[in-house]
Amino acid sequence: MQRFTNPRDIFHGKGALEALKTFEGKKAVICVGGGSMKRFGFLDRAKAYLEEAGMEVKIFEGIEPDPSVETVMKGAAFMSEFEPDWIVAIGGGSPIDAAKAMWIKYEYPETTFEDMCKVFGLPKLRTKAHFCAVSSTSGTATEVTAFSIITDYNKGIKYPIADFEITPDVAIVDPELAETMPKKLVAHTGMDALTHAIEAYVSTARSEFTDADAIHAIEMIQRDLVDSYKEDMVARDNMHTAQCLAGIAFSSGLLGIVHSMAHKTGAVFADYGAHIIHGAANAMYLPKVIAFNAKDETAKKRYGVIADYMHLGGANDDEKVAALIEFVRGLNDQLNIPHCIKNYGADSYPTEQGFVPEEVFLERLPEIAANAILDACTGSNPRQPSQEEMEKLLKCCYYDTEVDF
Repeated sequence: MQRFTNPRDIFHGKGALEALKTFEGKKAVICVGGGSMKRFGFLDRAKAYLEEAGMEVKIFEGIEPDPSVETVMKGAAFMSEFEPDWIVAIGGGSPIDAAKAMWIKYEYPETTFEDMCKVFGLPKLRTKAHFCAVSSTSGTATEVTAFSIITDYNKGIKYPIADFEITPDVAIVDPELAETMPKKLVAHTGMDALTHAIEAYVSTARSEFTDADAIHAIEMIQRDLVDSYKEDMVARDNMHTAQCLAGIAFSSGLLGIVHSMAHKTGAVFADYGAHIIHGAANAMYLPKVIAFNAKDETAKKRYGVIADYMHLGGANDDEKVAALIEFVRGLNDQLNIPHCIKNYGADSYPTEQGFVPEEVFLERLPEIAANAILDACTGSNPRQPSQEEMEKLLKCCYYDTEVDF
C-alpha cells in the first residue's frame, strides 16, 4: 500500500493571499524570515487579512536561512505563550520549515529534536493548531510537502524531518510573492525544483500519482526556468506553479541521494566561512547522481522517459541519459552555478578555487558519506550506495570527474 497526501486546500494564482480572510479561528501566529516579506508589503497584508477574519495576530520574525534547532525551540516557546489556533508561515523554505518544526514542539512540548527526526514517527498534530504555508520562492515546495529541513549547527548537519503529519492544511501559492526574488535565488530554487521532480520520477516510492506531477513539472521547468532567471515575469509565475507540482510529486514519491548529499554537505564547511546553498548543491550533484543511478536498468529507462518528454533526443537509453546530464550541466552554465564543490565560491558563484579546501574535504569525506547514507532520502534512491561508493561519488562532486562505477 502507498499513500498520496496533499494539503486539504491549495489556493493558487495571483491574489491567492486573500484566502487568509476566510480562515476561522481566534488567534494566529505568523512566522517569517528576513525583511523581504515586510519590505514588499506581504507581511502587513497577511496580518490584515487574518485580522479581517476576526483573529488576534502576533508575528514571530527573524527566522534565519537554514533555520537552527535553537530557533525552532524559541518559536515553539513563543507559540506556547500565545496559544494560536492557526500557524501561518510566509516566505521561502526556511521560515516554513522552521514553523513546521515549531508546530510539533508547540503541540507536544515534551518532544525533543531527536524525536522529531524519527522518520514518519510523529504523533497526531492539529490538537492545538492548523497550519498554513505561503510560499514566496519557487523551489522548496515545502508548502505542500511532508518534510522540513532543520540545521544542527553544533554538528554541522542538516536534518530532514519527514512525516505526513506536517503536511500543511492549507497552501497558498501566489506568484506575486515570487516576482520579488533576486536572480540568484531564482537560479538556486529552480534547480532545487528540477531535482525534486527528477528524483521523484526515479524514486523507488514513486507511483502513477506522483509521476504525472513530476513529468509536467519537468516540462514546465525546462520551458520557463531560464526565462524566469532573465526576469520574464510570465515565466516567473509559471515556475511558481511548476515547483509546487514538483513538491506534490516528491512529498509522496520521495527523493534520492542528490538530496542526501546536499543535506550533509550544506553546513559541514561553515567553519570556512560559507554554506553550500541547497539548490546549488542539488544542481552540482544531480548530473553525477543521474550517471550513478543509471547503472540500474530500471532507473536508466526512467531517465530515458524524462529525456523523451523533454525532446532531448537519443537513439537508446544510454544516449538519452547522456543528453539529460548535458542538459542539466547546460542549465547550470546559464544560471551561473558551478559544476563542482572545488569551484564553488563563498558567494555561490563559479571560481577557480572555491571556499572548501581540498584537504578539508578529504578529511571530512568519510563522515559526510556515512551521514549521507543515513539520510532519510537515501532509502528511496533507485541504487543503494555503499560507503565506498558514496565517498567516490562525493569525490566526483568535488572534482567534477566522471562517474564510472
